Amino acid sequence: MTEQTPNDWFDPTETTFGDRLAGAREASGMSQGALAKRLGVKKKTLDKWEHDQAEPRASSLSMLAGLLNVSLTWLLTGEGDGPSGPEGTELSAHANQLMSELREISTQLTLAAERLGRAESQLANLLRETSDE
Repeated sequence: MTEQTPNDWFDPTETTFGDRLAGAREASGMSQGALAKRLGVKKKTLDKWEHDQAEPRASSLSMLAGLLNVSLTWLLTGEGDGPSGPEGTELSAHANQLMSELREISTQLTLAAERLGRAESQLANLLRETSDE
C-alpha cells in the first residue's frame, strides 16, 4: 500500500459512506450529538449511518452535505469536493495497512453478526414449530 498524503486521506476505493460521513463530521468539528440535533435525527441513527448499518434518506443526504460543507457526490462516492485531510498528518505504510486490516475485520464482524441474527431467527421459528406440535 502506498503512503497517503493529507490530500488523499479518503481514498474512494477504500472508504465507505460511513467512513466519509464520520470523517467529514470530525473535520467540521461537530460531535455526533450536535450533527444529529441539526439534522433532526437521533444520535443513534447518525451512529448507524457512520457504521454503515443504515442509510439516510435523500433529504437527509442533501442536508448532511450542506452541513458538512462537502459535495453530495463526495459523500456518496468519495469523488469530488470533500473535507481537507488532517493537518500535518502523513500516515506510514504500516498505519495504512493496519487501517485496512481494521476495516476488513469490521466488515467480517458485521457479516458474522448478520449470520448470527439469521440463525437465531431460524432457531426461534423451529422451536416454535416444535412446541406447537
